[in-house]
Amino acid sequence: MNTVDLEQQIEQLEAEIHEKKIKLAQMRKAKAERPVQNYAFLNPDGDTVYLSDLFCDKNELIVIHNMGKACSYCTMWADGFSSLYHHIARKAAFVLESPDEPSVLGDFAAERRWTFPVVSSHSQTFKEDVGFAKGKQYMPGVSVFRRDQEGRIFQGATAPFGPGDDYCIVWPLFDLLPSGYEDYRPTKDLNDRAPFRLTHNIAVQVQDYEKALAFYQNIIGMAQDRVIANESRLSLGGTNFYIEKAAEQVEPGQVFFELSVSDYQEAKMKLIEAGCKITKVFHEKSEMFQDPYGLKFHLFQGTK
Repeated sequence: MNTVDLEQQIEQLEAEIHEKKIKLAQMRKAKAERPVQNYAFLNPDGDTVYLSDLFCDKNELIVIHNMGKACSYCTMWADGFSSLYHHIARKAAFVLESPDEPSVLGDFAAERRWTFPVVSSHSQTFKEDVGFAKGKQYMPGVSVFRRDQEGRIFQGATAPFGPGDDYCIVWPLFDLLPSGYEDYRPTKDLNDRAPFRLTHNIAVQVQDYEKALAFYQNIIGMAQDRVIANESRLSLGGTNFYIEKAAEQVEPGQVFFELSVSDYQEAKMKLIEAGCKITKVFHEKSEMFQDPYGLKFHLFQGTK
Protein backbone atom coordinates (compact mmCIF):
# COMPACT_ATOMS: atom_id res chain seq x y z
CA MET A 1 0.00 0.00 0.00
CA ASN A 2 1.48 3.34 -1.03
CA THR A 3 1.71 6.35 1.28
CA VAL A 4 -1.05 8.30 -0.48
CA ASP A 5 -3.56 5.45 -0.16
CA LEU A 6 -2.63 4.94 3.49
CA GLU A 7 -3.08 8.63 4.29
CA GLN A 8 -6.49 8.60 2.62
CA GLN A 9 -7.56 5.56 4.63
CA ILE A 10 -6.33 7.17 7.86
CA GLU A 11 -8.32 10.34 7.14
CA GLN A 12 -11.43 8.32 6.27
CA LEU A 13 -11.14 6.24 9.45
CA GLU A 14 -10.57 9.36 11.58
CA ALA A 15 -13.74 10.90 10.12
CA GLU A 16 -15.71 7.71 10.83
CA ILE A 17 -14.43 7.57 14.41
CA HIS A 18 -15.30 11.24 14.91
CA GLU A 19 -18.85 10.65 13.66
CA LYS A 20 -19.23 7.57 15.87
CA LYS A 21 -18.01 9.52 18.91
CA ILE A 22 -20.65 12.16 18.26
CA LYS A 23 -23.29 9.44 17.97
CA LEU A 24 -22.02 7.73 21.14
CA ALA A 25 -22.23 11.01 23.09
CA GLN A 26 -25.77 11.54 21.83
CA MET A 27 -26.79 8.02 22.83
CA ARG A 28 -25.31 8.42 26.31
CA LYS A 29 -27.22 11.66 26.83
CA ALA A 30 -30.39 10.06 25.44
CA LYS A 31 -30.46 7.47 28.24
CA ALA A 32 -33.21 8.19 30.74
CA GLU A 33 -32.00 10.11 33.76
CA ARG A 34 -32.70 8.56 37.11
CA PRO A 35 -33.35 10.41 40.36
CA VAL A 36 -30.84 9.96 43.16
CA GLN A 37 -30.90 10.86 46.82
CA ASN A 38 -28.90 13.72 48.29
CA TYR A 39 -25.96 11.57 49.40
CA ALA A 40 -23.74 12.64 52.28
CA PHE A 41 -19.93 12.58 51.89
CA LEU A 42 -17.03 13.70 54.06
CA ASN A 43 -14.47 16.24 52.90
CA PRO A 44 -10.78 15.91 53.90
CA ASP A 45 -11.47 17.99 57.04
CA GLY A 46 -14.04 15.41 58.15
CA ASP A 47 -17.01 17.74 57.56
CA THR A 48 -20.22 16.43 56.02
CA VAL A 49 -20.82 17.59 52.46
CA TYR A 50 -23.98 16.71 50.55
CA LEU A 51 -24.26 15.90 46.88
CA SER A 52 -26.30 19.07 46.43
CA ASP A 53 -23.42 21.12 47.89
CA LEU A 54 -21.05 19.84 45.24
CA PHE A 55 -22.97 21.65 42.49
CA CYS A 56 -21.85 25.02 43.93
CA ASP A 57 -23.47 27.65 41.68
CA LYS A 58 -23.93 25.24 38.74
CA ASN A 59 -26.79 22.92 37.78
CA GLU A 60 -24.51 20.32 36.19
CA LEU A 61 -21.97 18.25 38.09
CA ILE A 62 -19.20 15.90 36.89
CA VAL A 63 -18.25 13.24 39.44
CA ILE A 64 -15.07 11.20 38.97
CA HIS A 65 -15.35 7.75 40.54
CA ASN A 66 -11.84 7.04 41.83
CA MET A 67 -10.76 3.68 43.26
CA GLY A 68 -8.52 5.22 45.93
CA LYS A 69 -4.84 5.96 46.44
CA ALA A 70 -3.86 2.30 45.96
CA CYS A 71 -4.69 2.51 42.25
CA SER A 72 -1.87 4.01 40.14
CA TYR A 73 -4.12 4.10 37.09
CA CYS A 74 -6.84 6.12 38.84
CA THR A 75 -4.14 8.46 40.14
CA MET A 76 -2.87 9.12 36.62
CA TRP A 77 -6.38 9.97 35.37
CA ALA A 78 -6.84 12.36 38.29
CA ASP A 79 -3.47 14.00 37.71
CA GLY A 80 -4.65 14.86 34.21
CA PHE A 81 -7.89 16.44 35.39
CA SER A 82 -5.93 18.64 37.80
CA SER A 83 -4.32 20.67 35.03
CA LEU A 84 -7.66 21.13 33.26
CA TYR A 85 -9.84 21.85 36.29
CA HIS A 86 -9.94 25.63 35.83
CA HIS A 87 -11.34 25.07 32.32
CA ILE A 88 -13.87 22.44 33.44
CA ALA A 89 -15.11 24.56 36.37
CA ARG A 90 -16.24 27.32 34.03
CA LYS A 91 -18.70 24.91 32.42
CA ALA A 92 -19.78 22.57 35.22
CA ALA A 93 -19.06 21.68 38.83
CA PHE A 94 -16.44 18.96 39.23
CA VAL A 95 -15.44 16.67 42.09
CA LEU A 96 -13.53 13.43 42.66
CA GLU A 97 -14.99 10.90 45.08
CA SER A 98 -12.84 8.19 46.60
CA PRO A 99 -13.45 5.23 48.93
CA ASP A 100 -10.44 6.28 51.04
CA GLU A 101 -11.06 7.71 54.49
CA PRO A 102 -11.18 11.54 54.60
CA SER A 103 -7.77 12.10 56.20
CA VAL A 104 -6.10 9.61 53.85
CA LEU A 105 -7.75 11.24 50.84
CA GLY A 106 -6.77 14.72 52.04
CA ASP A 107 -3.10 13.79 52.44
CA PHE A 108 -3.02 12.04 49.08
CA ALA A 109 -4.71 14.94 47.26
CA ALA A 110 -2.19 17.32 48.86
CA GLU A 111 0.87 15.36 47.78
CA ARG A 112 -0.55 14.96 44.25
CA ARG A 113 -1.23 18.74 44.28
CA TRP A 114 -4.72 18.17 42.89
CA THR A 115 -6.50 21.45 42.23
CA PHE A 116 -10.08 20.15 42.29
CA PRO A 117 -12.44 19.30 45.19
CA VAL A 118 -12.36 15.78 46.61
CA VAL A 119 -14.80 13.94 48.89
CA SER A 120 -14.75 10.58 50.61
CA SER A 121 -17.51 8.04 49.97
CA HIS A 122 -16.00 5.73 52.60
CA SER A 123 -18.65 3.51 54.27
CA GLN A 124 -21.33 4.89 51.92
CA THR A 125 -23.40 3.07 49.27
CA PHE A 126 -22.95 5.86 46.72
CA LYS A 127 -20.58 3.99 44.39
CA GLU A 128 -22.74 0.89 44.30
CA ASP A 129 -25.98 2.84 43.93
CA VAL A 130 -24.74 4.79 40.90
CA GLY A 131 -23.20 1.75 39.19
CA PHE A 132 -19.49 1.98 40.00
CA ALA A 133 -19.12 -0.78 42.59
CA LYS A 134 -20.23 -4.34 43.15
CA GLY A 135 -19.75 -5.09 46.80
CA LYS A 136 -16.14 -4.09 47.58
CA GLN A 137 -15.12 -4.23 43.93
CA TYR A 138 -14.79 -0.61 42.80
CA MET A 139 -14.87 0.46 39.16
CA PRO A 140 -13.38 3.72 37.84
CA GLY A 141 -15.33 6.09 35.67
CA VAL A 142 -17.39 9.27 35.49
CA SER A 143 -21.01 10.24 36.07
CA VAL A 144 -22.88 13.40 35.20
CA PHE A 145 -25.56 14.74 37.55
CA ARG A 146 -28.17 17.44 36.95
CA ARG A 147 -30.06 19.56 39.49
CA ASP A 148 -33.46 20.93 38.48
CA GLN A 149 -35.20 24.10 39.66
CA GLU A 150 -36.83 22.23 42.55
CA GLY A 151 -33.46 21.01 43.77
CA ARG A 152 -34.00 17.39 42.70
CA ILE A 153 -30.88 15.56 41.52
CA PHE A 154 -30.68 13.17 38.58
CA GLN A 155 -27.88 10.93 37.34
CA GLY A 156 -27.38 11.18 33.59
CA ALA A 157 -24.60 9.99 31.30
CA THR A 158 -21.88 7.67 32.62
CA ALA A 159 -18.68 6.23 31.19
CA PRO A 160 -16.08 3.74 32.45
CA PHE A 161 -12.34 4.48 32.59
CA GLY A 162 -9.67 2.19 31.19
CA PRO A 163 -6.45 2.17 29.15
CA GLY A 164 -7.01 3.65 25.70
CA ASP A 165 -10.08 5.73 26.63
CA ASP A 166 -10.68 9.41 25.87
CA TYR A 167 -10.45 10.59 29.50
CA CYS A 168 -6.68 10.31 30.00
CA ILE A 169 -4.42 12.11 27.54
CA VAL A 170 -1.43 9.76 27.84
CA TRP A 171 -3.10 6.89 25.95
CA PRO A 172 -3.74 8.64 22.60
CA LEU A 173 -0.28 10.24 22.82
CA PHE A 174 1.43 6.90 23.53
CA ASP A 175 -0.65 5.34 20.77
CA LEU A 176 1.23 7.53 18.27
CA LEU A 177 4.56 6.04 19.38
CA PRO A 178 5.93 3.04 17.44
CA SER A 179 5.98 1.10 20.73
CA GLY A 180 2.33 1.93 21.53
CA TYR A 181 0.92 2.08 25.07
CA GLU A 182 0.34 -1.60 25.85
CA ASP A 183 3.53 -2.02 27.89
CA TYR A 184 3.09 1.15 29.98
CA ARG A 185 2.32 0.81 33.69
CA PRO A 186 1.80 4.08 35.59
CA THR A 187 3.41 4.68 38.98
CA LYS A 188 2.69 7.23 41.71
CA ASP A 189 6.30 8.49 41.81
CA LEU A 190 6.54 12.28 41.48
CA ASN A 191 10.21 12.95 42.19
CA ASP A 192 12.79 10.64 40.63
CA ARG A 193 15.67 12.49 42.30
CA ALA A 194 14.58 12.18 45.94
CA PRO A 195 11.76 10.76 48.10
CA PHE A 196 10.32 14.19 48.97
CA ARG A 197 7.00 15.31 47.45
CA LEU A 198 5.95 18.96 47.65
CA THR A 199 2.25 19.34 48.54
CA HIS A 200 -0.12 22.18 47.70
CA ASN A 201 -0.16 23.48 51.30
CA ILE A 202 1.75 26.61 52.39
CA ALA A 203 1.56 28.29 55.80
CA VAL A 204 2.32 31.99 56.33
CA GLN A 205 2.58 33.80 59.67
CA VAL A 206 1.39 37.40 59.32
CA GLN A 207 1.00 40.57 61.32
CA ASP A 208 -2.28 42.56 61.26
CA TYR A 209 -4.14 39.29 60.75
CA GLU A 210 -7.53 40.75 59.79
CA LYS A 211 -6.02 43.26 57.39
CA ALA A 212 -3.88 40.52 55.86
CA LEU A 213 -6.96 38.34 55.23
CA ALA A 214 -8.78 41.25 53.59
CA PHE A 215 -5.74 41.93 51.38
CA TYR A 216 -5.33 38.33 50.26
CA GLN A 217 -9.02 37.98 49.48
CA ASN A 218 -9.85 41.40 48.00
CA ILE A 219 -6.59 42.24 46.25
CA ILE A 220 -4.89 38.91 45.49
CA GLY A 221 -8.19 37.10 44.90
CA MET A 222 -7.82 34.17 47.29
CA ALA A 223 -10.97 32.36 48.42
CA GLN A 224 -11.53 31.61 52.11
CA ASP A 225 -12.85 28.13 52.83
CA ARG A 226 -12.01 27.42 56.48
CA VAL A 227 -11.37 29.36 59.68
CA ILE A 228 -9.83 27.85 62.83
CA ALA A 229 -9.14 30.21 65.75
CA ASN A 230 -6.22 32.43 64.62
CA GLU A 231 -5.75 30.63 61.31
CA SER A 232 -7.64 30.83 58.01
CA ARG A 233 -7.26 28.60 54.99
CA LEU A 234 -7.39 30.46 51.71
CA SER A 235 -6.98 28.98 48.24
CA LEU A 236 -5.73 30.25 44.90
CA GLY A 237 -5.22 28.18 41.78
CA GLY A 238 -5.37 24.91 43.70
CA THR A 239 -2.80 25.95 46.32
CA ASN A 240 -3.91 26.20 49.95
CA PHE A 241 -2.53 29.09 52.01
CA TYR A 242 -2.83 28.71 55.78
CA ILE A 243 -2.70 32.29 57.03
CA GLU A 244 -1.72 32.31 60.71
CA LYS A 245 -1.74 35.19 63.17
CA ALA A 246 1.89 35.53 64.27
CA ALA A 247 2.47 35.37 68.01
CA GLU A 248 4.02 38.44 69.63
CA GLN A 249 7.39 36.75 70.08
CA VAL A 250 7.44 35.48 66.48
CA GLU A 251 8.72 37.57 63.59
CA PRO A 252 5.92 37.84 60.99
CA GLY A 253 6.42 36.86 57.38
CA GLN A 254 7.66 33.34 58.02
CA VAL A 255 6.66 30.88 55.30
CA PHE A 256 6.36 27.11 55.76
CA PHE A 257 6.13 24.59 52.94
CA GLU A 258 4.98 20.98 53.22
CA LEU A 259 6.63 17.76 52.06
CA SER A 260 5.45 14.16 52.20
CA VAL A 261 7.55 11.00 52.05
CA SER A 262 6.95 7.27 51.75
CA ASP A 263 9.48 6.24 54.40
CA TYR A 264 9.34 8.80 57.21
CA GLN A 265 12.17 7.53 59.44
CA GLU A 266 14.62 7.23 56.55
CA ALA A 267 13.79 10.75 55.31
CA LYS A 268 13.99 12.17 58.84
CA MET A 269 17.45 10.73 59.43
CA LYS A 270 18.62 12.02 56.07
CA LEU A 271 17.47 15.54 56.97
CA ILE A 272 19.04 15.51 60.44
CA GLU A 273 22.36 14.22 59.06
CA ALA A 274 22.28 17.15 56.59
CA GLY A 275 21.95 19.65 59.45
CA CYS A 276 18.18 20.14 59.63
CA LYS A 277 16.54 20.78 63.00
CA ILE A 278 13.14 19.68 64.28
CA THR A 279 11.23 22.74 65.51
CA LYS A 280 7.87 21.19 66.39
CA VAL A 281 6.45 17.68 66.82
CA PHE A 282 2.81 16.91 66.00
CA HIS A 283 3.32 13.16 66.24
CA GLU A 284 6.06 10.67 65.38
CA LYS A 285 5.47 10.94 61.63
CA SER A 286 4.48 14.59 61.39
CA GLU A 287 7.04 17.24 62.37
CA MET A 288 8.22 20.75 61.51
CA PHE A 289 11.79 21.17 60.23
CA GLN A 290 14.18 24.01 59.49
CA ASP A 291 17.16 23.48 57.22
CA PRO A 292 20.52 25.24 57.76
CA TYR A 293 19.83 27.72 54.95
CA GLY A 294 16.44 29.21 55.86
CA LEU A 295 13.76 26.89 54.45
CA LYS A 296 11.09 25.78 56.92
CA PHE A 297 8.70 22.95 56.20
CA HIS A 298 6.25 20.39 57.54
CA LEU A 299 7.21 16.75 56.86
CA PHE A 300 4.68 13.92 57.13
CA GLN A 301 4.26 10.27 56.25
CA GLY A 302 2.51 10.10 52.90
CA THR A 303 1.71 7.38 50.40
CA LYS A 304 3.78 4.23 50.32
